Formats: sequence, C-alpha cells, structure tokens
Amino acid sequence: MKSAASDIVPEWAPDPSVLPDWFTEALAVPREEGFVTVDGVRMHYFRWGNPAAPPVLMTHGFLSHARCFAFIAPFLAADYHLVAYDLSGMGDSEVRPDCDMTARGREMIGIAKALGLFGQASKPIVVAHSFGSAVALRALELAPDAFGGAAICDMMILRPSALEEYWSMGRTSPGSGDPNRPHRRYPDFPSARKRYVLSPPQPVGEPFLMDYMAYHALCREGIDWTWKFSPAVFKRDNSHRLWLEIGPRVVAAPGRRAIIHGAESQLFTSDSRRYLDELGGGDIPVIAVPEARHHLMLDQPLAFAAALRAVLEQWSKSD
Repeated sequence: MKSAASDIVPEWAPDPSVLPDWFTEALAVPREEGFVTVDGVRMHYFRWGNPAAPPVLMTHGFLSHARCFAFIAPFLAADYHLVAYDLSGMGDSEVRPDCDMTARGREMIGIAKALGLFGQASKPIVVAHSFGSAVALRALELAPDAFGGAAICDMMILRPSALEEYWSMGRTSPGSGDPNRPHRRYPDFPSARKRYVLSPPQPVGEPFLMDYMAYHALCREGIDWTWKFSPAVFKRDNSHRLWLEIGPRVVAAPGRRAIIHGAESQLFTSDSRRYLDELGGGDIPVIAVPEARHHLMLDQPLAFAAALRAVLEQWSKSD
C-alpha cells in the first residue's frame, strides 16, 4: 500500500505548512489506489486497513468523488477494511452508459464483489453520503442479504409537504442538470476553483477542504482545466415522484440502517426524524453532528468520523 502524500500539492495548497496535523497525518496513512472493471466499466477506488478486518464500503454524493473520504477513512483504518470508490461518470471512474439507479445499485454490488468484500466473517457495511445513499438504498433492495447495514449520511429525506415547499421556492431536486451542456474550460486552477460550489450552497467549517475537493474534481486537458465528471450523469430519472418515495423506502429497506446528518442540514431536519418515526422507522438510529450542514466531512470531519465509528462499533458488537 502506498502513502497519499502526493495529495498535498502546490496547486491547491500553496502553503502546506498551514494544514492541520490531523489532515496531513490522515493522508499519510498507507492506502491502496487502483481500478477494477465492473460490468465493462473501469472504476476507481481507494483501500485502507487490513483486508481481514470487518469490511466497509464508502461512496460519495453527486458530482463529488471518493476523496471526500480520504481524510475520514484513515481514522477507522486500524479496525476496519475500508474501500471508497468513485461512482461511474464521476471522479476517476469511467462513465456508464444509460446509468439509472438500478445500474448504480448493481455497480455498488459489483465493486464489493470485485474487491473481495463479500465472503468474509462480517458482511460489508455501506457508508454513503447524499446521492450515494440513494445508490446504497437501491443496492440493499437488490441484494438484501449481501450487506451488513448502511450508514445513510445526510440524504434528502423530507415529508411530502416539506418537499412541495422546497420545490415551490424554485429549487431543483439534488442532482439536476443538463446532460447536453459541455464543460467550461479554465486557463488555470485558481480560475476553475472559483467555480467550484456546493449543492445546496453552504459555507464550510474547514475551508481548506474545499480547495482539496475542488482540485480533485478537476483535471487538465492540454493547457486548460475542466471538470472530471461526465455530463452524461444527468441522464437519469430525477422526478419528484422518486424523492417522495425516499422516506418510505428507507424505512422498508432490508437490514440495519442508521442516519448521520448535519444538525444544521437543509435536507435532513428534526422534522425528518419525526417523519421517519411516523412511517414506522423509530428503530433507526439518528445521529446529528453539531455545527454541520449537508457536507458533513467538510464542516466537522473529526466529529463525522467519530459518529461513523460509533455506528460501526455498535454493529460490530452485534454481529
């Protein structure tokens, strides 16, 4: 396994000496980086920890990439075997033609199989953020006996009346976009960095992490910079109907589920917890991370890692 020290580069961190010790130490934890082919598509992943330890499969939100866990997973690597991967068409994974949510669910199952996460003493636990949680939900539905549980991290779960209000304000559902719009090109990283924004818009608790995430969301094409993700990822059903079904599907999903959300999130609120209770999900643990919004790992990375550890340890004890 190799160190991740190459993540610290002048383009995004002009003065690496100002980075906090916890971050540089996390990136120094050995990791494996590689590619596997799942249903004909080349998929990018990272791996930490001992492959004989309980397995954890991590994935990110829409248009993000696996490095959102690169400074989280190392805090768990002493006790778990962790894999984080780029969803197809995002990060460094190839685009998957006609990739609906069922295809993405199968892709998650395929990643776990290709990297040897099945067939161990413990079933793999999924840790997924935002859009990645919808992927995890579909994977659990497709393979109800394959996984040991899912930690759903700030997925948009709002009761129908709250969703209607959300849409009435002119907001689009997460993951909306034009698949035919070509990427813009930028002459240098600072110019491109200015165009990197979060959805929903928010400030972050650790601003340097925005620079890190932006750098790895971009790539060079000739002398220009542009985005890594493929516009083709917008070719999917993102109708209101699907979002109205999310709450009931989370409650009905097979296996163990836990929800970790930002205490100040717009997408999972205190009313979201009440809504799940009303649907029959009162047995689903819900952990609110203080002073965090939707992008937990950018707001409160250490508290987020601690919340994940609490869930993983509780489930490990009950296996």
